[in-house]
Amino acid sequence: MSSLNRREFIGSAAATSGMTARSYAQVVGAGERLRIGVIGCGGMAGGHMRALVKMRESDNLDILAVCDVFEKRAEQAASLTGGKIVKDYRTLLEDRNIDYVLIATPEHWHFQMAMDALDAGRHVYLEKPMTQRTEQAKKLAAKVRRGALKLQVGVQGMSDESYETARKYVEDGTLGKVVLAQIDYSRNHKDDFWMYPIDPDAKPGVNLDWKAWLGPAPKRPWDPERYFRWRRYWDYSGGIATDLFIHRVTRIIKALGLTFPEKGVGTGGKFQFTAGLAEVPDTFNILLDYPGGPTVILVSSMANNTPVDHVLRGHRATLQFTRTGFVIRPQELYAKEAKEIIYQKKGAEDISLHHRNLHAAIRKNEPLKCDAMLGYYAVVACEMGLQSFRKRKYLRWDAAKERLAEA
Repeated sequence: MSSLNRREFIGSAAATSGMTARSYAQVVGAGERLRIGVIGCGGMAGGHMRALVKMRESDNLDILAVCDVFEKRAEQAASLTGGKIVKDYRTLLEDRNIDYVLIATPEHWHFQMAMDALDAGRHVYLEKPMTQRTEQAKKLAAKVRRGALKLQVGVQGMSDESYETARKYVEDGTLGKVVLAQIDYSRNHKDDFWMYPIDPDAKPGVNLDWKAWLGPAPKRPWDPERYFRWRRYWDYSGGIATDLFIHRVTRIIKALGLTFPEKGVGTGGKFQFTAGLAEVPDTFNILLDYPGGPTVILVSSMANNTPVDHVLRGHRATLQFTRTGFVIRPQELYAKEAKEIIYQKKGAEDISLHHRNLHAAIRKNEPLKCDAMLGYYAVVACEMGLQSFRKRKYLRWDAAKERLAEA
């Protein structure tokens, strides 16, 4: 039976037997060509689509549909992928030929689109952060746990297996008690940060649906600054916390086997780019205390990109992550009892590898590199620091109610 005929057969069987959309997606994703829908066709999605197009034959996949509120972006995506243009993402989700969706929209849409995709029986590749808020992450993670659909969070660094390998050394006591972890993600800009170009072709009401783009965010009149430079505004982004730190804290959580922080504080401000329109800080830091340790330190500035060592500090040894893997160096007190360990990584921070992992999860039920629970833990860590900064208060995790609270 051909791939197309088999798909049609299963679809008709689903309709006559009462098979759910969720179980239908599970069947068609098992061994045949994976069909993908793209929701959000901006810069980040472009990187995904180019990677997926290159993988089309080697990985037996195709992009069937693309969706964006800006017609120009949708047309460019269709030209790149060959997928049909769908104006409303909910219409795209109704297409039973689609096995999984890539959601690469601004943060304020992540939660609703992912929930709708799961309700429609679609597997999901969801760009980071998994959600904008902790309560949303809690609901989305619970929904994923209750079903059989796969949701991969787009922290591509998790396809570098250095972090899961490092966890083995943490668990076997090579580092001793880990008391402190530190990591950074810094950049530098001359004039202002995240100043993406504003396309003069964008005309709301003509070729761009501004109301649909705002969606669950507060209603505002058309503002090209907010549309093209949304990472600079609280309505749509957590700035450094959710765009950059989410990558870094997920690494630390994976390496140390952490879950929810106990307490946290965020500090920083608009120190360099004070005259710009950005609401989010250009310099930001988070300190998180996890139950029984360690303290996790996240460091960032958009005005100085001098790197900070990425390390796990244990009582017996320090593990330092490098571009090629990691190095474990014994503390001087234990130098005679242990030797230096050098690990060469096998994976990479790579979009293609991250999608392949999702494909393997859909087809063969292999474990995801960044599943919904890991996404949930990271959202809590970042929002704890972010809300601490905005409230100027020390925050804690209410474990009984699974929510942030003032300390």
